Order: sequence, then structure tokens, then C-alpha cells
Amino acid sequence: MTPHPSKIKKLLLPLLFWLGVWAICAQAVGRELLLPSPLAAARALAALAGTKDFWLSLLGSLGRTALGFLLGSALGTLLGGLTAALSWCDLLLSPALRVVRTVPVVSFILLLYFWYPTGWVPVAVAALMALPVVWRSARQGIAAADPQLLELAGAYGLSPWRTLTHVYLPAAQPALAAGWETALGLGWKAGIAAEVLCQPNWAIGSGLQISKTYLDAPGLFAWTGTVIFLSVVTEWLFCCLLRRWREGEE
Repeated sequence: MTPHPSKIKKLLLPLLFWLGVWAICAQAVGRELLLPSPLAAARALAALAGTKDFWLSLLGSLGRTALGFLLGSALGTLLGGLTAALSWCDLLLSPALRVVRTVPVVSFILLLYFWYPTGWVPVAVAALMALPVVWRSARQGIAAADPQLLELAGAYGLSPWRTLTHVYLPAAQPALAAGWETALGLGWKAGIAAEVLCQPNWAIGSGLQISKTYLDAPGLFAWTGTVIFLSVVTEWLFCCLLRRWREGEE
């Protein structure tokens, strides 16, 4: 499917504008150590792309983020359903999940660093960041189910499973989709931050830390651009999947 010219224009114009702003600012600063030019960052990215370690780091970070997001989203969806359906679960679990949402990411990273191998800390941190966001969305979405539909389901003797799939999930779908999308973005940020501090093997965060240690500003920008690209692409693919899910429900 060929993208519509207007969509290409909407993508290219902001990109070219901000690249121009970047180039002007780099020229004004005049010190590559402080602000490298887009061309210098592109050369650094090309050099990195020619190495096996770069691609292994991409796969490593992508795998950790995806696993953390899936774990956090699955658990958050389950807990959202439980706290919406059972008052005693809401009483016991909601305060703890709200605390998880307010604790700084760095605190989790430093605590988990003592408990997990370095390669698993980003997974756990990404899951913890996704968990409260998805839990809140699932809880609010399920609680928004139409009481009249629930009464109708009971009158027709629908099983709990059919009530879940035909009443609760359609009601929770918009909130769940928004929660999952937000959780994916948070997972990328938290996971890369954990990699920077823990420096596991084959990780974008480790590449960022190495570039910082050697004062390699173009390399730092190249790794950062890679994170942005991966985050945008994965969120776009995930949004496409969500769109298909919504269309399938309709």
C-alpha cells in the first residue's frame, strides 16, 4: 500500500524543519563536543551500523522492552479486571499500584540492580512502568461497562466468559488501547534508562554510556536517534494492531 502524498508531506516537512534547526544551532555553537551537526551524527550512525555489535544491541534492547511491556501489560490488565470486579482486591491492591506509579524510575532501577542480573533489570523496570498505567486503564474501562447490558447478559444466562468478551471487553477497549500505547512509550524510556545504569551486554543503553564515557557526542546522538526511531516504529506497528482489533470487534 503506497502512502498518500499528503501523509508523506506531513512526515517530511516537520523532519526537515527540525533538522534545519539542529544544523543552524550546531553551526552557531561551533563545538562538536557540545552539539554535533546532523551530518556528524549521520556519519557516526553509519559507522555504528557497519558493526555486528550495533545490530545485536538493537535486538537486545527491542527484546527487553517488548518482554517488559508484555509482562506489565498482561499483569496490569488482569489486576485491572480484578480490582474492578472485587472490592476486596481493590482495597488491597490499588494503594500498592498507585505507589508503583509515583516511585521514580531511578529508584526502581537501583533497587532491582541488587536483585536481578543486569540483563533482566531493564525488563523488570519496563514491566513496572507499564503495570500501573495499564491497570488504571483496564479498571476504568471495565467499570464503564453498561449496567443495562450486564443486566441483559444475566437475563439471557450468558456465561462469565461470554459476558467478558461481549460486554466488558468492548466497553474497556478504548481505555485499554490508550493505556497499552502509553505503556509502550514508557517502557522504552524506562528500559533504556535502566540499560544506561546497568550496562548489560548488547544494549542501546550501554552504547549510550560508552559514548558518554569517551565524550563521543556524535555517537551519543546516533544512539539516541536509534532509540527514537525504534520507539516510533514499534508504536506505529502496535497502533496498527490495535486498529485491526477495533475493526475486528466492529
